[in-house]
Amino acid sequence: MVGSVTRPARPVPRRSARFTPWRAPAIAGLLTTGVAITGTTASFSGDELATYNAATRSLDALWELAEHIDGHFLPYYLFMHLWTLLGGHTEWWMRLPSAIGVGIAAALLTDLGRRLHGTAAGLCAAAIFAVLPSVSFHGANARPYAFAAAAAALSAWALHRVLERPTRGRLAGYAGAVALLGCTHLFSALVLPAQVLAALCHRVPLLRFLPALAAGCVPMAVLGVIGYQERHAISWIQPAEPEILLRYPKMLTGSVPVGWALLLLAVAGLAVLWRRGRAGAVLVAGWLLLPPPLLLTISALITPAYVDRYLFPAAPALALAAGIAVASLGRLAVPVIVIVAALGLPTQADYRQRNGHYDDFPGAVQVIKDRARPGDAIIYGQSRLRTGFGYYADGPLPDDVLRVGTAPSATGFGYPERSDVAAALAGRRRVWVVWRGTKEEGLSGSKIPVIEKVRDAGFRLAFAWHSAELPGLTVTLFTR
Repeated sequence: MVGSVTRPARPVPRRSARFTPWRAPAIAGLLTTGVAITGTTASFSGDELATYNAATRSLDALWELAEHIDGHFLPYYLFMHLWTLLGGHTEWWMRLPSAIGVGIAAALLTDLGRRLHGTAAGLCAAAIFAVLPSVSFHGANARPYAFAAAAAALSAWALHRVLERPTRGRLAGYAGAVALLGCTHLFSALVLPAQVLAALCHRVPLLRFLPALAAGCVPMAVLGVIGYQERHAISWIQPAEPEILLRYPKMLTGSVPVGWALLLLAVAGLAVLWRRGRAGAVLVAGWLLLPPPLLLTISALITPAYVDRYLFPAAPALALAAGIAVASLGRLAVPVIVIVAALGLPTQADYRQRNGHYDDFPGAVQVIKDRARPGDAIIYGQSRLRTGFGYYADGPLPDDVLRVGTAPSATGFGYPERSDVAAALAGRRRVWVVWRGTKEEGLSGSKIPVIEKVRDAGFRLAFAWHSAELPGLTVTLFTR
């Protein structure tokens, strides 16, 4: 038509480009989850069996348990209760949430590294995180520490978005991330001072930032009060001396050579990050370096609490700082990551063995089954061990002569027991006694009082076995 104007066709939008920033994090997360969950044959540890013990109770019984012990773990136990209702109680299913947790942490590291120093830094950080032996351990561990690491990464990622633009939505997202952090593990709060310092360095409006932080800390404060009232649950922790800080790299990574190699790389990465912007450098440096002295201070002023796994939420910061340094090496980045992975292979292999979580329950059960006779009795040096022996016993065990009833204690992870050992063993010729710990500390009677009661009943040691790891499990046979 005369006078008509031909309009140029609109370009078809490339929808895939909108999702490109999330492809790399998704792939990094899936690969990290795969590494964590692959190849392990480790038996449940005693702590994992506490998760099993709690998760398999009714909701009313779980609430009663939380009123006496591990109340600060109630959010995690509730999640695991629902998780086991969906898929059962097998090892791989109960550990899968932790594997997903470290995968989420790796995905967030990928994007946080991109925001701080570019795509290569994010990819290198995620790769380093994926090959850490500690990530394989906690990623195949039915405990909340992988969740805590993921929540720490999420809160740091959410804070960075606030530093970019402190909108109401981003501040609400940060508050939610902090709330989730507090619901994973109380000592994950040790990463928060670094975030406050980063906000101060960036001069975020405090009248907007502090209310968001305070709102996010409400669940943490409630669970903290509960945890303080139930601090008897960690009375086994010994006071720590300042020199324990030298073990921090190994605690964080699971391997001495990997830990110190990455710490050196992390120092270089923080120097690179400082030149780009102080807030990002303060965030990562504080996230990495502040938790150990803060935990040591808590241990000195409130109650001994310095345990390596409580510091695992700082592992993503180590990977992030080291990843920034490795990314700066250009073509050498891949060989360096391969070397880091190779340094950790011996520890990776150890964690995947049957006693990789330091409690070989299948091995202990098999020792008893191979030598048991009709009429044998069994006594547990620690009542809660029944959960593990019952879980792995594919068939009947010797008669549990001290147990009263069928249900675990309503106020703890042990089981009600009768105290008259001699009467319980009347007419028995052989009794198996098992405990967690070394042979020496049990047979001396210093930590396993029931040993002396068995001896007073007329029994003498005939056989003893101990698993390969310390403290490990000890199985003994006493005969008349």
